[in-house]
Amino acid sequence: MLDPSKIPGTAPAGPIHRLSRVGMPVVGMVGGGQLARMTAAAAVGLGTTFRVLAQAPSESAALVTHDVAIGSHLSLPDLAGFAAGCDVITFDHEHVPADHLLALEKAGTLVRPGPGSLRYTQDKLSMRARLAALGVPVPRFAPVSSLADVAEVGRGEWPVVLKAISGGYDGKGVWVASSAAEAAEVLAAAAARGVALMAEEFVPFIRELAALVARSPSGQGAAYPIVATMQVDGICREVIAPAPGLNRELAIEAQAMALRIASALDVLGLLAVELFETPRGLLVNELAMRPHNSGHWTIEGARTSQFEQHLRAVLDLPLGSPAPAVLGGYTVMANLLGGTDPDIYDRYIHVMAADPGVKVHFYGKEARPGRKIGHVTIVGAPGQDITSLRDRARRAASYLRWGTEDGD
Repeated sequence: MLDPSKIPGTAPAGPIHRLSRVGMPVVGMVGGGQLARMTAAAAVGLGTTFRVLAQAPSESAALVTHDVAIGSHLSLPDLAGFAAGCDVITFDHEHVPADHLLALEKAGTLVRPGPGSLRYTQDKLSMRARLAALGVPVPRFAPVSSLADVAEVGRGEWPVVLKAISGGYDGKGVWVASSAAEAAEVLAAAAARGVALMAEEFVPFIRELAALVARSPSGQGAAYPIVATMQVDGICREVIAPAPGLNRELAIEAQAMALRIASALDVLGLLAVELFETPRGLLVNELAMRPHNSGHWTIEGARTSQFEQHLRAVLDLPLGSPAPAVLGGYTVMANLLGGTDPDIYDRYIHVMAADPGVKVHFYGKEARPGRKIGHVTIVGAPGQDITSLRDRARRAASYLRWGTEDGD
């Protein structure tokens, strides 16, 4: 864990007034998805009161949280009414308008992370420019509005990556154009919808990594082991912690880079840094300032889960240990996607009986083809073969989805 005195430019800790009748702070999370659902579970152990602003009573977190406000993250009155019952608010997504967050701060609400930080997850062009100014390695990029602009970023080579500057997530708003004709189609469609685009060079990476760190208002930092992530169609399908075969010096470089970014952007809470490992070194791909899919393994696989760590950080509590729960072993997490049969309970029983070491987490979502409805985690013993762990996780996720261990 990083010494707080080593992080420059830390923000002052704001007062926690502890509105709860039991004398513990009240944390409000804007957004009712699975990240809020799993954060609610972590709040129980910490003893803090946890509230959720959900758009509907059927949302994932609303189904398991007793203190739920129904409203929209796009409505300032809804946000202000929700914040009035919280000591600090945080987020399970990045889509709250910045001017609303500024208004909440002006009214005295503790917003963590703040709008100045969240800007760099809401606006990909601003994020790229800020990281480049900090000397953080990123792909070559530029805003584009014409085919000539795109060709210039690609330096005449294809493919070129096109991204919506705002609003994209889980692969949405990202297009890999393999030719000028494909790029022209994306440009035309974006112009018709009023979507601003940027272009990036296509990076021939070795693999994708993720660095997950936490930072508190008093400046304490903690870094989890660097993980390897496997993406399919823009959705994370598997995470291995720690990343197998990763050079120790490169792992330390990735952790230090993530902590430096967290400090420079004044992140309060968790920061996930998605990385490309390339022959020429690490490149930063994306940022997220909240619990992240690449950190779900920490529920069983780390001494402090990412959800507890995020709560500790936004409350300015001492951070927990990010060390693996089993030293010398791997943890494998596989995302569970919905298949064609929504009734998975019988398959769930089979998986539990067939492999008692598999931990299954459901998000309370109706199963639909391709929808992320849960994840499975397996924690290996020291020295246990990583191939067998991955196979067990894959088979469990496949059976839950399709009723066969041989599916995708």
